[in-house]
Amino acid sequence: MEKNTKKGLITGLIGVIFVGLQPIIAILRPKAADAYLSGAMTCIVEMMIFFPIMLIEFKLMNSNNQIFDNEGNEVKKFHLLRGWRKNFWLFIFIGLLFGLNQILFFVGYDMAGAINGSLTQKTTVFFSLFLGYILLKERITKRQIVFSILLFLGLAISITQFFTLIDINLNILIGVGIILAISLMWIFGHTLTKPIFGREEVTPIQMVFIRNIISGGILLLTYLLIFTPDLGIFIEPGNLLFFFTMGSVYSAGLVMWYKTLSYLDVSKATVVFSPTPITSALFATIILGEVFTIAQLLGTILVIISIIIIIMQKRSQET
Repeated sequence: MEKNTKKGLITGLIGVIFVGLQPIIAILRPKAADAYLSGAMTCIVEMMIFFPIMLIEFKLMNSNNQIFDNEGNEVKKFHLLRGWRKNFWLFIFIGLLFGLNQILFFVGYDMAGAINGSLTQKTTVFFSLFLGYILLKERITKRQIVFSILLFLGLAISITQFFTLIDINLNILIGVGIILAISLMWIFGHTLTKPIFGREEVTPIQMVFIRNIISGGILLLTYLLIFTPDLGIFIEPGNLLFFFTMGSVYSAGLVMWYKTLSYLDVSKATVVFSPTPITSALFATIILGEVFTIAQLLGTILVIISIIIIIMQKRSQET
């Protein structure tokens, strides 16, 4: 096995753990920290974590890409956030979109539960195909359509417990619907930023910082104006612990994702990250006391197999 493949598998597996933990921490949030406040502070903590990472990346980009003239003067240098003027309104839109997503993340998981919620988020693969076709004119094969249907079948089996319609919890269905909306908006945002990455106007790390400083700033300001809370809520030890834990775990998952992408192509990295519903199910069983049923296990297997086939088919199209 190649050295980079090994590193990619290691960082990917670490990322699977952090991503699997995200729903658990979201559900364990203190009662005083509602979804709006939790979303705002998660974005703020992520912004604080990614700021130094962005500066380190910027320094490395310049040190690795310096060009000098015959007299030893530097003639080329990368500029931090050099595409911000051209893409200003797009950045604002992405910030608003991901801010809304962060709020709905907490609402959706509260209602759907960690196991059903994490499985539902895997529909991002389908929405990536769908929006890629609609917005970027990317091709979809018959096999991808078949396994997209199989993916949703696995999700339906998990949520309905083998279609026992009488026992379906309406609260869970609404939560699943919210997480489906999150998955669609998340992929929509990434589809819009894909051309920017291709033009090298901003890096993914910079994009994470930009969207979080916008999301966090807008959410925090509107929260203070709308709810006029007691400011002690921001420094209460239990709330502070939750804010930093949630933001750190969310950031760690993103860092491991981008680190994995530095060793593997996006198709392989997506496959490596596909078992996150299993880690969420294990954590939910151990920490939250949720029951991982046979229906959910079968649904998870169908979803993961579908993801792998869809991604590998897409990879074969690109080669």
